[in-house]
Amino acid sequence: MTRLPVACRSCAANGLETVLSLGRMPLANALLTQDQLGEPEETYPLELAFCPRCTLAQITETVPPEKLFRNYLYFSSFSDTVLCHSAALVERIIRDRRLGASHQVVEIASNDGYLLQFYRRAGIPVLGIEPARNIAQVARGKGIRTLEEFFSRDVAARLRAQGERADVIHANNVLAHVADLNGFVAGLTELLTPGGVAVLEMPYVADMVAGVEFDTIYHEHLCYFSLTALVKLFERHGLTIHHVERLPIHGGSLRVFAGHTEEQATAQPSVMTLLDREQNDGVTRAEFFRDFGARVLALREELVGLLARLKSQGSRIAAYGASAKGSTLLNFFGIGRETLDFVVDRSTAKQGRFTPGTHLPILPPEQLLKAQPGYVLLLTWNFAEEIFEQQAEFRRRGGKFIIPIPKVRVA
Repeated sequence: MTRLPVACRSCAANGLETVLSLGRMPLANALLTQDQLGEPEETYPLELAFCPRCTLAQITETVPPEKLFRNYLYFSSFSDTVLCHSAALVERIIRDRRLGASHQVVEIASNDGYLLQFYRRAGIPVLGIEPARNIAQVARGKGIRTLEEFFSRDVAARLRAQGERADVIHANNVLAHVADLNGFVAGLTELLTPGGVAVLEMPYVADMVAGVEFDTIYHEHLCYFSLTALVKLFERHGLTIHHVERLPIHGGSLRVFAGHTEEQATAQPSVMTLLDREQNDGVTRAEFFRDFGARVLALREELVGLLARLKSQGSRIAAYGASAKGSTLLNFFGIGRETLDFVVDRSTAKQGRFTPGTHLPILPPEQLLKAQPGYVLLLTWNFAEEIFEQQAEFRRRGGKFIIPIPKVRVA
């Protein structure tokens, strides 16, 4: 492992250690129009590094957030899994916190209102903070009050000065996207009411490494959190993580519950248990990542070999999911139009465009039944069961899915 002259995004320590290099990559969600196919694509280095001081895994390149998020093509509501997951969480929070019309819920990176809509239906005031202008407009069309902002301590202070506070703050799959981690968490402290709770979800680095989920690494995901790294970050800003849950969604995630430190007596056993496990399993040391790259290369050899054999036998192959993780997999593994005929995706915002780097056309899922390829590479493998259910007829006709992660299998 090499030492980098880059300061840690959390604790500002020098001496990060490189644990995986994926080379130069296009931006994972920079889907192309037909007119852009002939133009040069921007690429950026994609390297994963580890901070020995605070244990945070992170990439070393920061692409300006304005470039990544102001016009965004990921709409959470297109996933039935995400909607069910969100509805269950909202029901639980309303019950446990006894929320009513006198409370307010704020979601940071609120997307198209996929989660806040459930609070609104229960009569609880909501505020979304969403930097993507196109997505914020969709949320407002659903009656979700939405600010077009990148959340920060300054935004939180301005809201507080205007009399806006949050009894509950949600931040799902956004902390990993934030360049200024300390400003973001300080903003949580500023905006949260006394006795309030911040509920955050993020991919879990231990599951990422165990499951060879290298495709979770792309330029939008700046950080890859362990609970140890999160506790240190939150403590720095007067917040205590008092409960943690491990979730299967997105290949393995953490859900943490945090409040003002002066209001928290001690952390619940769930926190101490997972901190101890991370220490015992080596998640807090760079050696935990030592064979990660070798296992990624072995996976590439296996998947590329399978696809080559199928093509040599005359099989037609498509892909499902014009996702960010799919972009990382296709570009790093070198899988493009020589192997895949097209990609399908449920999102109408993506249909008609082309995948970054590999330039595969993105079509509606109905194209699978029209073309009936023999195999479909499932790039959104984290939603496998949902997609299998949606594509029951394709499978009944003999179509098969290739699931690439955590190990290659055909279903």
